[in-house]
Amino acid sequence: MENSPSLFSPLTLRSVTLRNRIGVSPMCQYSATDGLANDWHLVHLGARAVGGAGLVIVEATGVAPEGRITPGCLGLWSDKHIEPLARIAKFVKDHGAVAGIQIAHAGRKASAALPWNGGAQLSAAQGGWEIIAPSAIPFGGDLTKVPRAMTEADILRVQNDFVATAKRALTAGFNFLELHAAHGYLFNSFLSPLANQRTDKYGGSFENRIRLLLDTTRAVRKVWPDNLPLAVRISAIDWKEGGWQIEDSIALAKLLKAEGVDLMDCSSGGVVPDAKIKVEPGYQVPFAEKVRQSANIATAAVGFITEPKQTDEIIRSSQADVVLLAREFLRDAYWPAHAAKVLGQKEKLPPPNQYARAW
Repeated sequence: MENSPSLFSPLTLRSVTLRNRIGVSPMCQYSATDGLANDWHLVHLGARAVGGAGLVIVEATGVAPEGRITPGCLGLWSDKHIEPLARIAKFVKDHGAVAGIQIAHAGRKASAALPWNGGAQLSAAQGGWEIIAPSAIPFGGDLTKVPRAMTEADILRVQNDFVATAKRALTAGFNFLELHAAHGYLFNSFLSPLANQRTDKYGGSFENRIRLLLDTTRAVRKVWPDNLPLAVRISAIDWKEGGWQIEDSIALAKLLKAEGVDLMDCSSGGVVPDAKIKVEPGYQVPFAEKVRQSANIATAAVGFITEPKQTDEIIRSSQADVVLLAREFLRDAYWPAHAAKVLGQKEKLPPPNQYARAW
């Protein structure tokens, strides 16, 4: 690796090398039926690989049917889900990108309507399902359903679901795996004292609140090959007094690194609806930088990162190792190609033969 890497420098994590530092952040498309990937997912994700991304991460993919945010979310809780995702992984890899997948359980934010249908939680009559969480506290806002507080048997079952799903992700051909522990979903709700009011070994102290994520990471790492990278997405802070803080994220990152995690994907917020978030360009980048420096682990920066020079500077100044784009990739599947041109580095991103005359 170069002494001073740029946006178009390769990055190696274990045996996997990203051709550049640009990644497609996992973004829910709400377009699956019974969790099955379809042509929409293939074209959506495949186009971003063709467009030059170094890493393409499939959206939050449920480890159990009840772990989906909406009925339209992807799943990998059974073997029938493998083949459609394998088709996507192969296409992404065939076009030069690393194929990643984020596996997830939505916890108390599950059983919701599609965003374009309002996003409120679904009743049983509307096709909704029972939701689970560390404590019987609803999220709030439009998500008013009271979750069932998980028993230790529930906790063990969810942990086993993550392990089984990781195995299927490997079978499907993915070579980058991310555990979703951000945005108020199940793992995040255990981490945050704002959502976790348990009095057993999974609640109270920092050590207890991180137990489920740490135990699950350890179990997943045993089945996820040593030569393939494992990442964890976290909400670096809750943006609310009494909640999870950046110091907690640093301490967690050190422990996860010891369990074989290679990259911390640093987002923020989402655990409560009334957090006051200061949204501005690059507003979460300082979290990635602090975790990177303090825990000595690779990080991904995400959140309102849109401009090529801004993105390049994040890498050049060692604030993060990878930059994940979300909305910007929805607007422009070929953002990496356009960024290479703006930054005078077109030679670092050769076009597909089919597009060479216009690249």
